Amino acid sequence: AGRRQSKMAAAAGAADAQARFGHSVKGLLTEKVTSCGTDVIALTKQVLKGSRSAELLGQAARNMVMQEDAILHSEDSLRKMAIITTHLQYQ
Repeated sequence: AGRRQSKMAAAAGAADAQARFGHSVKGLLTEKVTSCGTDVIALTKQVLKGSRSAELLGQAARNMVMQEDAILHSEDSLRKMAIITTHLQYQ
């Protein structure tokens, strides 16, 4: 009978150890999943920020081209005004 009780106690102890091991594995797995989720969120934010930066850079380039056209047009207008001024001075 004593041997049977010690076998049952050993089996209960093994089951308890297995349950604790299962809980610790679940805990580690939960930590890893949480960590991966946090990393994915951080990566997504970086990608969106990079995408936004590229969009802003493109917009700045378009604005610069528009300003360049305006400057060239102004330069052309000034040249024409200088010619008109010269003609008016001769009259």
